[in-house]
Formats: sequence, C-alpha cells, structure tokens
Amino acid sequence: MRTAVIVGTGLVGTSVALALRRRGVDTYLLDSDPTASRTAEALGAGRAREPSACADVAVLAVPPVQVAPVLADLQKRGTARFYTDVASVKCLPGQEVEALGCELTSFVGGHPLAGGERSGPLAARGDLFDGRPWVLVPSERTGDPALNCALELVSLCGATPVLLDAEAHDRAVALVSHVPHLVASLTAARLLEGSESALRLAGQGLRDVTRTAAGSPALWTDILSANAGPVAEVLEALASDALGVAEALRRVERQGGDAGSGSVALSELLQRGVDGRNGIPGKHGVPDAHFAAVEVSVGDSPGELARLFADAAKAGVNIEDIDMEHSSDRLMGRARLAVLPGRAGVLADELRLGGWTVRLADWPGGQGT
Repeated sequence: MRTAVIVGTGLVGTSVALALRRRGVDTYLLDSDPTASRTAEALGAGRAREPSACADVAVLAVPPVQVAPVLADLQKRGTARFYTDVASVKCLPGQEVEALGCELTSFVGGHPLAGGERSGPLAARGDLFDGRPWVLVPSERTGDPALNCALELVSLCGATPVLLDAEAHDRAVALVSHVPHLVASLTAARLLEGSESALRLAGQGLRDVTRTAAGSPALWTDILSANAGPVAEVLEALASDALGVAEALRRVERQGGDAGSGSVALSELLQRGVDGRNGIPGKHGVPDAHFAAVEVSVGDSPGELARLFADAAKAGVNIEDIDMEHSSDRLMGRARLAVLPGRAGVLADELRLGGWTVRLADWPGGQGT
C-alpha cells in the first residue's frame, strides 16, 4: 500500500492517517469541514487535498448514515482502487450501499474497536489501534483483492483483524459498546438531580463509570439510531435486571436490612457482575483480575509521573496497565500500576527505596495489604 485517502478527519480518521504515515504511506485528507482537514494536516497526518491519481485505498471515517452516499460519490470519481469504512454499525450501511448500487467487489465494511470520549483531530493518536481488534465485514460480493487490501490496512495500523458478518457485529457492539455508553449517559444524567454537596463526594469510580458519557451527543445519536434494534434488545434485558434488583432492595428494606430472599438475589446479581467483568480480556488476552496493583501517592507537580516511571523502570518490572485517580481537594493523586502478582513486591520495594508511599492492592479494586 502506497497511497490512501482518508475521508473524515475526526478522531478515528486522523488516527488512521497518522498510523499509516508512520508506516510510510502517502495520505490525503478530505473533510466537509476544511478546518478539520487542515488541523489534521498540521498534525502530520497527510496532505489536505485530493490525490492527483487513483489511490490504493479510501477509508471512509464518516457517520453510519453517510457511508453509502460518500462511497457512491467516491466510486463515481474513481478516487481509489478499494474502499472501506470505520463506522461502528454495519447492517444499515451495508443495506444502503447495496440499495444505492455501489460497486461491492471493491468495498469491505470495517470497524476498529478503538476510540475515546474526546472527538476531533486534536484527540487523534498514531498508536490508537495498536493491539486493538478491527472488525472486517466482507459481503458475498467482496473481491479477494479488496479484502486483502483491508487486511493490509489493519496490519499497517497495528490492529488485529476479526472477520464477522454484519448481524453478528451489530449484536456484539450493542452489548459491549453501545449499551455501556447509554448506561454511562443515564448515570451521568441522574447527577443533574444531585446537590453540590452530594457531587463533592464523587470519586474515581463515578468518573470511570461516566467517562464515555462525555462523547458527542450528535455522533452517538447517529450510532444508536443505526443500531436501534440490537441496542433496544440488550437495554430491555438490562432494564429487567435493574427492576429485579430494585425489587430485591425493597424486600431488604421491608425486612429491616435482615438477610433474606432480597439479600440473596442482590448477592447473586453482584456475583454475576464479578464473573462477567472477569471475562473481559485484558492485555495479551489475560483477564485484568490476574494482575496485582501497586498503588503510589503522586504529588501534583511537574515531573512527578516521569520520576515515578523512571524509578519503576529500575525494578525491571513490566507495567501492564495504569490507572490514575485525582483528589479534588488535595494537591495529590494516586497512580495504580498493574503488574503480574509475583512481581508486585519487587516493584513496591524499589519504589519505597525511591521515597514513594506505596501500598499493595488487588487489580481492579480489592483489599490492600
């Protein structure tokens, strides 16, 4: 792959361009908003103009409802040899692409499972897709050359290809992405009813749960509308579970807090939550529950994190993940470093030698020692 056209220079589109640029691919940036494409160009993502010749691939980084018309226009102009998209819904765009009479042998639907709550080119990163799954959804009429081009694109971006059909993809993302976003938004919306004194009690747990609620309402309205059926199905099941929990809590209330059927139902639900959480693959496919956490108090001053990482490097312990918690009323924060359990003590000892205040804990959460 030598040349690529990125249509839509938001977070994902610009990140694709940056990833391709670091692998030596010439990239061209197109966007209906000239400011966005010029910003991406200034970040080193490519050239904000049409290519002078047919490109190897065009990546459509546009909302689901725009995939079909944009693809039809690009194919009419002969923009590229092959085409793919990054929309987070696949059934509806696939149906619309076929209805518009687009040339399907050169098109492969795609969806990189990476992103963030921030949008726009300034939030883009060339390593956004490193190690992340990137779903490809070839149709029955997709040609092998087009699929091979899409696989090369995924590889160049550092992601792992996953082949699915459109329906399986949309059901999966409803469960692992779309409904969790709605739950974050519903939880965050309830905070509007909270008093200032109540909100001052908020900790990192609430910030974690509501993080994705900061996403663009316009973009997420498009995404959820395009996957309405599967999302509604999961949401209805979740609502039924929530109603069952509420009924269990009312039984506990009537029993004056004594253990009974309500407490049993509540405990069973919480255990199912633990089991479901443990099933989420972590780094290298290892569940996060298999890590230990080294918690370190970090001062809110320039260079503190750099000093922490430098001291951690001296221990020769690989840090698998990191989580930061900031205090709203103190110039102090807490860094949690996830490591393999057998290495936690080694890292803690090295950090204590460097003058850090350290405690050991489970990852995530758990009882410290």
